[in-house]
Amino acid sequence: MKISRSQTLVIHFIFDNLLPPVLRDANWLMRPILRMVFGKKAAIFFEWKEKAPSMDEVEFARAYRDVEDVLIKRTTSVNEACLDLIMQNMVGKNLLEVGCGNGFLSDLLSKRSETTAVDIIINPGIREVYPQIHFQEANMEKLPFPDQSFDTVVSTHTLEHVKNLTVAICELRRVTRTRLILVTPRQRPYKYTFDLHLNFFPYPHSLLQAVGQSIGSSSCKVAGGDLFYMESRLEN
Repeated sequence: MKISRSQTLVIHFIFDNLLPPVLRDANWLMRPILRMVFGKKAAIFFEWKEKAPSMDEVEFARAYRDVEDVLIKRTTSVNEACLDLIMQNMVGKNLLEVGCGNGFLSDLLSKRSETTAVDIIINPGIREVYPQIHFQEANMEKLPFPDQSFDTVVSTHTLEHVKNLTVAICELRRVTRTRLILVTPRQRPYKYTFDLHLNFFPYPHSLLQAVGQSIGSSSCKVAGGDLFYMESRLEN
């Protein structure tokens, strides 16, 4: 399925804000809609919030592999406003993207500085497409890097997927030397959604509450329909 990020935002707005919650969470309404969109894979989406918390790391990754062929296909999930902010606020010569997907953003970052990219699944052939990027398959709740390894760490449209949000944020901060940038969708926590999300941030304060006390100065705002968060480590 091919659809732009701006079109996705419109669809989410209609389903999450205009449809009454009593309908938005209705099994009889959402099951046939999910079936129409995802076919035989609809059951994975329909049961995700109940089953994902008890999955081990292998089962969790397998679920993402199983739905890959029915997920929305786009060049990037990052809207233009957030993309501009990311590129404007990069610092240092050693960068990490956590949740790199198809490598689009990592490729842009690599034109500025040495870039490492990780994801729970690294698609076959991506290393040949972007040979200048250091790709590594890893879970963001257990990043395989020493403390403060990267000047800037970026994670876009990834926090909503993790099982242990607190651990994931601690790991992102642990490997950050100077600046941490996060982008998340603004999405309400309904029972049935068109994605494998477990965490939801409908407002800037929702994300601020989730990330807790920052490692230094921080800010969070709506940018292009998504949430853009940035924090910078205080100088010692």
